[in-house]
Amino acid sequence: MRIVPTSVETVITELGKLPGIGPRTAERLAFYLLKGGAPRSADLARAVDGLHAGVRSCRVCRNFAEAELCLVCDSADRDRALIAVVEEPFDVVAIEKTGLFHGLYHVLGGVISPIDGVGPEQLEVASLLTRVAAVDTPGQPAVTEIILATNPSLEGESTAMYIRRELEPLGVKVTRLARGLPVGGDLEYADQITLGRALEGRQAF
Repeated sequence: MRIVPTSVETVITELGKLPGIGPRTAERLAFYLLKGGAPRSADLARAVDGLHAGVRSCRVCRNFAEAELCLVCDSADRDRALIAVVEEPFDVVAIEKTGLFHGLYHVLGGVISPIDGVGPEQLEVASLLTRVAAVDTPGQPAVTEIILATNPSLEGESTAMYIRRELEPLGVKVTRLARGLPVGGDLEYADQITLGRALEGRQAF
């Protein structure tokens, strides 16, 4: 027996599709929006509606951006000789929260996962190699270190090993985040202290 209006059920269903949102949380969010009145729902709808129109991929690192370059790549205060390679844009946010990393990033857009049909050609590996190889471009500092900051999962480790092999001919130093991160965990859920120590204790890879 249906006890809530169809429109509310639809909102609950859509909210339940979001990561980390279970049925009960989806219900609470839907009822929160309903109780807040039309203005609250309209504000959320406008924000979501403008999400894709206002966000693009950074031309250099593939992070989320509002212009051709993201805020990190466009900053003159970053160490351009140091690049952290991450899986997704939210990993950039996680590392930035530590306040300990001042280099640039490169977002792969995922990890190598043959079972899911994802190989290196589906990721931003080629663009990373191009960035590292372009060390003789006038006005660009040489890239001296690549930090492989993929998640400590089986897929993350496999992706890191593949990238390391591809980088070897380029002669750049390759390091991996230290084992302060739990195996099977994700960067976005790591606390700032653990992630900060992992950055400071990175090792040759």
